[in-house]
Amino acid sequence: MDIFIGILEQGMIYAILALGLYITYRILNFPDLTVDGSFPLGAAVTAYLMTNTGDLVATISLGHNPYIICLYALMAGAIAGLVTGIIHVKFNIRDLISGIITMTGLYSINLRIAGSANVPIFNLDTIFSNSTMDMIFPESLLRYKVIIIATIITIATKIILDLYLKTKSGFLLRAVGNNEILVTTLAKDNGNIKILGLVIGNGIVALSGSILMQQQGFFEITMGTGAMVLGLASVIIGINVFKKIKFVKATTSVIFGSIIYKAAMSAAMDIRFARASDMKLITAILFLLILIFSEGKKKKVKVDA
Repeated sequence: MDIFIGILEQGMIYAILALGLYITYRILNFPDLTVDGSFPLGAAVTAYLMTNTGDLVATISLGHNPYIICLYALMAGAIAGLVTGIIHVKFNIRDLISGIITMTGLYSINLRIAGSANVPIFNLDTIFSNSTMDMIFPESLLRYKVIIIATIITIATKIILDLYLKTKSGFLLRAVGNNEILVTTLAKDNGNIKILGLVIGNGIVALSGSILMQQQGFFEITMGTGAMVLGLASVIIGINVFKKIKFVKATTSVIFGSIIYKAAMSAAMDIRFARASDMKLITAILFLLILIFSEGKKKKVKVDA
């Protein structure tokens, strides 16, 4: 039961990361490595606003309110996406290189913001543990508090994203990834729409980083390593597993994909010869297998056609 609860907790939190990757990778068709920097950026901003006691910081975070701090983390991620977008669109740098440049710079920026490579917040209020939540949740549900809160935030993010994608701006965002010529014929700037997509995607990713940091109780500078791989794996798994089920939306598939991926990781780590230090290797192998399976299905569809 503890393992199952852990899978759902981590799966729901990382599902928010996957939703951000869904915007950049699936809709924009943009391989955005900024994610490996914007994910810990959200955690770094959260660590700074929670641990600093200065009057200015207290004013900005409204008395260190963890929910308001999540919004600041989201805005910080949006700025990171904006930088990548400007580098790519305005300076004509390739998409992959643009993300690498921003990700590299964010490593130092994250250290500057957080103050150190590891910042604990065990005794501070978080979105999961505060006086309000302690009053709302009865003792019988305390064990499931993180799952419930993380699920509510994930579903809220999904609903907002679904509603946005139905707007005119959302349709243009989809069009840029599928047919840039169509967007040009509509007298719209492809570059600005790409920048908007990167802003939204990285904002959501940073929100996930903030939530994970509050759930774990500490910030660590390396927590963003492999975030893009994890998010992409969740997107690919979800899309491929549920693509034949018409009533399941793509964003819903991504959420389930994150849970399935975390379950697969948990099963892999449960193998006797696997160690905690092998996690990155296991992640890489699983992601490779997912890509091979995905590409194999695509080739089969083409042959059948």
